[in-house]
Amino acid sequence: MSGDIAHILLLGGTSETAPLADKIAAAGYRVLVSTATDAPLATGSHAAIARRCGPLDAAAMAAVLRQHGIAAIVDATHPYAEQIHATARQVAAASQCPYLRYQRRAAVVASAAVDYADDHRHAASLACRSGERVLLTTGSRHLAEYVAAARHHGCALFARVLNHPDSVAACAAAGLKRNNCLFARGPFSHADNLALLRRWRITRLVTKDSGSAGGVAEKISAARQHGCGVVVLRRPDDNNNNYTSMDALVAALPPQGGKAKR
Repeated sequence: MSGDIAHILLLGGTSETAPLADKIAAAGYRVLVSTATDAPLATGSHAAIARRCGPLDAAAMAAVLRQHGIAAIVDATHPYAEQIHATARQVAAASQCPYLRYQRRAAVVASAAVDYADDHRHAASLACRSGERVLLTTGSRHLAEYVAAARHHGCALFARVLNHPDSVAACAAAGLKRNNCLFARGPFSHADNLALLRRWRITRLVTKDSGSAGGVAEKISAARQHGCGVVVLRRPDDNNNNYTSMDALVAALPPQGGKAKR
């Protein structure tokens, strides 16, 4: 390929990373996939795809844009990754670089069987009540808020987190006992979730509406079969240049040497 082919920075980390990277590369772009950790992740099979690992603050992201001559930022990170969304928008605006975000469709249907929480503090207060046995499936961040609420109310708290050194360290730092942690990497089926709920005798499940690709439907169906309550963290309110179609996002990328199409 010629040296003037546009480079796209794809902020990844979800299961959509590989198919989206392949679509962008197939459209004639070079793709630099950026992930916060070096955890195993499919990033696509096209020869024009490369990967970098490590968290990016605003300064580091701006440096990546300059170093690689990035023509556009595509944000395909988790729907709840608010910090990276904000950082990417900030850097894009400062660098006059187009920002396009791929957003999974929501998967949770509102019902009386689901309690919605506005943030992690609210979720902890809804889930961690006396006598409850709570399973967190919301990742390793914000664990301290749940640990504090569980101790205050005297309830049992368990967490399923990614099997990665950063997650192990986060559990330890939050004061969550190792025996109360399941270090594993999804996807998890209905049967996987049901077995875990039964093993730990869970009465309250805490999850995010991470979309169908995030396995939330399998968690909720298992919770309903097990008979435990469900607390769902509301999605951040963000409609900034979002795309729910990969093809539409790729079509909106800037042409070689041009601006993003609208």
